[in-house]
Amino acid sequence: MNLNVRIEDSVELNVLGEPLQPCSHDPLTGYFRNGHCSAGPDGGAVHLVCIAVTAEFLAFSASVGNDLSTPRPEFGFPGLVEGNRWCLVAARWAQAHNAGKAPRVYLRSTNKRVLDMIPFEFLKACALDLN
Repeated sequence: MNLNVRIEDSVELNVLGEPLQPCSHDPLTGYFRNGHCSAGPDGGAVHLVCIAVTAEFLAFSASVGNDLSTPRPEFGFPGLVEGNRWCLVAARWAQAHNAGKAPRVYLRSTNKRVLDMIPFEFLKACALDLN
């Protein structure tokens, strides 16, 4: 019996309880660089919140020591610009929220596992994809 689970074979859910939708393929995002905010088969990845990148958020992130705008080719990271979509670490989103600088969120592309760390109401208040 084969117990190996490939990431693409496991169905992960978004915060709405639906199948997780892609966040971005340009730039390619996600901990696994698969375009999704996947937690992975063991649930260990924490790049779970799909955000709309803004200049204000990039400046905030840099001010707390996480420069997301400078390209890092050695890691295959192009650097982010306003208008990109990106899978953000849940703790960084919470930090930005607490500082009043939280970027807007795509709920259909935000992993359900984030609800262990961030209340749904906070994410919903910043949602871009609710009708």
